Amino acid sequence: MTKILIAEDDKEINRLLSEFLKNQGYEVISVFNGLEANSIIHGLEDVSLILLDLMLPYKSGDMVLAELRESSDIPVIIISAKDAVRTKIELIHMGADDYITKPFDLDEISVRIEAVLRRVGRDLEDKQNRILKYKDLTMDCESKTVSVNGNILVLTGKEYAILNLMLKNKSKLFSKANLFESVWSEPYYNEDNTLKVHMSNIRSKIKQYAPDDEYIETVWGMGYRLKKQ
Repeated sequence: MTKILIAEDDKEINRLLSEFLKNQGYEVISVFNGLEANSIIHGLEDVSLILLDLMLPYKSGDMVLAELRESSDIPVIIISAKDAVRTKIELIHMGADDYITKPFDLDEISVRIEAVLRRVGRDLEDKQNRILKYKDLTMDCESKTVSVNGNILVLTGKEYAILNLMLKNKSKLFSKANLFESVWSEPYYNEDNTLKVHMSNIRSKIKQYAPDDEYIETVWGMGYRLKKQ
């Protein structure tokens, strides 16, 4: 269940938000000052989103946000009576994901929360798709780098493309024709040793840094796949 932390010192507003969000299906934790908010934030890693008032006792909301952003990207929606544009801009620059001015509409709160959670979900998915991992091998699809046990492999464009395709389809058995035509965009001929040479080179480069493990296996008469863990 999505867990939302409400950091709001006005007891009535806190109660109103808490009851509304619980009815929306969220799990809710309520705190009433900045020190309590800090304690919860650093003690619970599964908080999905924070509704943060700025005028909190003991430690202000902007201080809570600044400290949070030093170590966490938990989404934060500021809820404040301060409506100056400069204040909103400063808080967004500090790392707030959205800013809602009091008085607010509860339905607007719900829509803003859903929007932020959707965006965070997409960002997480993008990050997961950008970094591909298998055993001790890591591929960063943004920087186009591949490393094994922290050591960068020097790959050709075709070698990178072969690994990329296999890492995105970890359980798939690729026929030689399928793999060749996907990477080279040309028809495959049985007598062509190009793919075999590239596979041998990839294996050799990985083996430099993982000598005791096999990453790619040949299924004789069928093709190649990542060796099952």
